[in-house]
Amino acid sequence: MNILTFDIEEWFHILDNETTKTVAQWSSYETRIHSNMERILLLLKEHEQRATFFCLGWIAEKYPEVIRMLVNEGYEIGSHGYMHQLVYEQQKEAFRKDLDSSVKILEDISGKKITYFRAPGFSIMEENAWAFEILAACGIEADCSIFPAPRAHGGFSSYSASVPSILSYNGIQLREFPISYRSIAGKPMIFSGGGYFRFFPYNLIKRWTRDSGYIMSYFHPRDFDCGQPRIQGLSAARTFKSYVGIAGAMEKLDRWISDFRFIDLKAAIETVDWSCAPVVRLS
Repeated sequence: MNILTFDIEEWFHILDNETTKTVAQWSSYETRIHSNMERILLLLKEHEQRATFFCLGWIAEKYPEVIRMLVNEGYEIGSHGYMHQLVYEQQKEAFRKDLDSSVKILEDISGKKITYFRAPGFSIMEENAWAFEILAACGIEADCSIFPAPRAHGGFSSYSASVPSILSYNGIQLREFPISYRSIAGKPMIFSGGGYFRFFPYNLIKRWTRDSGYIMSYFHPRDFDCGQPRIQGLSAARTFKSYVGIAGAMEKLDRWISDFRFIDLKAAIETVDWSCAPVVRLS
């Protein structure tokens, strides 16, 4: 099962960086969301490929035509939060308001119930698992926020299932689709989205995909935007992660969805036999 998803945000929505954290700062940057979305949707149309789009509430409010375009083309959407903030940096009430705002905006524009969520930066961790209770309270039924490995921001390395599973926490249950990985020398190796996908050569990605029974992908419009300005002040490591491999990313994605069959999240939910899915109980 290979699932294709995109996180819809602007090119400057880079986490862990003080100069790109607030709306006041965002207003000084140029808009590139429309051209970047056109590039993605053209590729999907050429392949007759379905996908799920996790959309920022801020994007939806500022550019509702982007959401309407996705809905009119028959794509399904979920929430990526409103302000693209790391969940573990928020208090419970702040996260609740952020999520609730994004869900209401997306539902008002799309006319559809929003039941999917992905946290910015996969930033739900062991210490803020309370976020899952808030997701359920806000009507979220399927979550794609678990990154089952350590990372710079986020990471839920103790999550015991690397496949679609039922997440159980404090009396609530969610269908969880964690990010997929390959185990290399006993260590989890992520390759199905973002900078990881841009960094690894395609032949390696192809082999890992062929050997995997489950792939959850995640891409951003900026992953394919060669013309985007460079954010100043990033560390050398962060600059590398943010910009490595952008020039060849679209061609690589084109080959990937040509060589393998991908489905959207709705089809994935319908495909999984949930009566046999592993149940992961969080404390």
